[in-house]
Amino acid sequence: MLSIQILCIGKLKENYLKSAIAEYTKRLSRFCKLDILELPDEKIPDKLNENIANEIKLKECNSIIRHIKKDSYVIALDLRGKEFSSEDFSSELEKLSMTSSSITFIIGGSLGLTNELLDLCQQKICFSKMTFPHQLIRVFLLEQLFRAFKISNGESYHK
Repeated sequence: MLSIQILCIGKLKENYLKSAIAEYTKRLSRFCKLDILELPDEKIPDKLNENIANEIKLKECNSIIRHIKKDSYVIALDLRGKEFSSEDFSSELEKLSMTSSSITFIIGGSLGLTNELLDLCQQKICFSKMTFPHQLIRVFLLEQLFRAFKISNGESYHK
């Protein structure tokens, strides 16, 4: 069974997001072993400058790097990444599952990811050119993973 790890910065606080995550986690249990690891976010000061922003990103990204599973195929969610249709994302997951038993998705904090971390990733994907809260993107990712597995299995969810 494919192992999917999601490394994300920050804890979910909103109950509606926690409920959605729990629901998709339950649904995905048929298709994969899912592990979501919430890593601490750094406090962003009111007076943020570029140096402080870079320090915060570096701390958050170093934390992510320490938790990436060895031999996992690593995909960052990044605005400059490739956009997929749901069907293409499903095909991509199928293809990856043939060559790797573990896939790690990375969702950075509100300031994004460092170039060092992005360079470690084998792939970068983008769900939209629009900006969304990084907590909400977790739900989007889980929903698209579930949709992808349903498509791969010829089930009707994606209609």
